[in-house]
Amino acid sequence: MECYTCGNNRRIDALPARELVAADDHWRVAHAFDSALPGWLVLLPRRHVTEIAELTDAEAASLGTWQVRLSRALHAVTGCSKTYLMQLAEKEGFAHVHFHVVPRMPDLPADRRGPAVFGYLNAAEGERLDEVRQDEIAAALRARLGPQ
Repeated sequence: MECYTCGNNRRIDALPARELVAADDHWRVAHAFDSALPGWLVLLPRRHVTEIAELTDAEAASLGTWQVRLSRALHAVTGCSKTYLMQLAEKEGFAHVHFHVVPRMPDLPADRRGPAVFGYLNAAEGERLDEVRQDEIAAALRARLGPQ
């Protein structure tokens, strides 16, 4: 099975806004395609990496900066009270290292807080954000992040 992330990284110039919120030489940011939660972002290395220990020093050096920048942008765009940061990379076809940067909204139900926030991922077709809304959020985040 081809790596979903690598497939998108190879066609970076043709990606829609939701798949290219921002990028630099080492990282690409996308809105999660199967989320019911607006602003669920995924921070992805531009090269194929399957474990954090494989990151180069340059990739590692900019990782924290990206996480903070994305958290600040999500706060400004979505009004979230904080962000959750997670990295698992276990799902079939998605072993490529990726970091979830998830807005924790002030009114998030108690039964969806912490790890239970994953209940918003892998949402059914009718529950997930449509591509138009994902693109709108991506454009707002891109404007907030400014030039790379």
